[in-house]
Amino acid sequence: MSDTTGARAWRVELRAPEAGRLVVALSGNWRMRDRLPEGTVILADVGQAEQPERVAFDTSRVIAWDSGLVCFVTDVLQQIQPRGIAVDPAGLPDGVRRLLRLASAVPEKRTRGAADPMPWLARLGTALLVARDETLAMATFLGEALLAFWALARGRARFRRSDLVAIVQDCGVGALPIVGLISFLVGLILAFLGAVQLRQFGAQIYVANLVGLAMLREIGAMMTAIVMAGRTGAAFAAQLGTMQVNEEIDAMITMGLSPMEFLVLPRMLALIAMMPLLTVYSDLLGIMAGALVGVTMLDVSATQYVEQLKIGVGPADFAMGLVKASVCGVLIAIAGCLRGMEAQRSAAAVGRAATSAVVTSIVLIIVAEAVLTVIFHGLGY
Repeated sequence: MSDTTGARAWRVELRAPEAGRLVVALSGNWRMRDRLPEGTVILADVGQAEQPERVAFDTSRVIAWDSGLVCFVTDVLQQIQPRGIAVDPAGLPDGVRRLLRLASAVPEKRTRGAADPMPWLARLGTALLVARDETLAMATFLGEALLAFWALARGRARFRRSDLVAIVQDCGVGALPIVGLISFLVGLILAFLGAVQLRQFGAQIYVANLVGLAMLREIGAMMTAIVMAGRTGAAFAAQLGTMQVNEEIDAMITMGLSPMEFLVLPRMLALIAMMPLLTVYSDLLGIMAGALVGVTMLDVSATQYVEQLKIGVGPADFAMGLVKASVCGVLIAIAGCLRGMEAQRSAAAVGRAATSAVVTSIVLIIVAEAVLTVIFHGLGY
């Protein structure tokens, strides 16, 4: 088989110098612009003759080649290898052999599509195995975190105090603008919703109860936790994941430093300490937003708003919000640090770790809020 467009056109010749051996002899120019043949022609010719046991190549008469020759050889290999025919690439140019080795070094990424779905039982089993592994990993991480806190209680935890101060500043002061903005807007929304309903019954004064109870008991802690999960939890995961990529954590272990004490413990301490304070700040701004709506839209004076707030909200409501904030702080720190420590050694893995940290944190926050609300209700609060 050959191309008739020129004297130096490509040419394919099949030779069988001995039984069970087929030689694919190539000659001429094998470049993309030369309208090269597809490897299927080899399969057709082999199918017409007795199937060989081994296929070799002879490229001694090839004048010039580029990636077109590599594509042709790759196509031929894909056609004959499924038949169990051995391939001898020794007759190919050295550059072609190197490119073929490089192409085969990383297997082709295959995605499971609708044409080849896993059975539902296999999917269920895979999901259960993944859930089991995730549970074991989190339990192990919690155990190591408790050991780090025990070392801290005994004064044996090794970490830099300057790191703790820097993380506290980032988690605390650095988060004030976004937490304040979100909390103020949420307070406005709650007050607007209350105004629409309460004004129908002439009960505008109770907007203070609505906003105060919602912010102190639920919304303040929840919104602060969600904001911190997206801001700080993702940052923790990205920082630790990047350290995994750069092998800094391996270097710490080699030097005898515990990554749990040196890296995770300061971040957990900072977030646990800052979450209640940020929640108080969030509660205050949400209540102020409710007062703004009450004064400007509902003809409720600032004095009336404050007095009604004192009647409708008690210390127990404030304490409930702080407890929820502390628990959420622990969960965000655990999720962020866990995903960062689990990150693989690639840039894409760092992004996946940050995303997973945010998703895990938000799920844990919602579950914890629901569980604590039920517990407090059962206790009569």
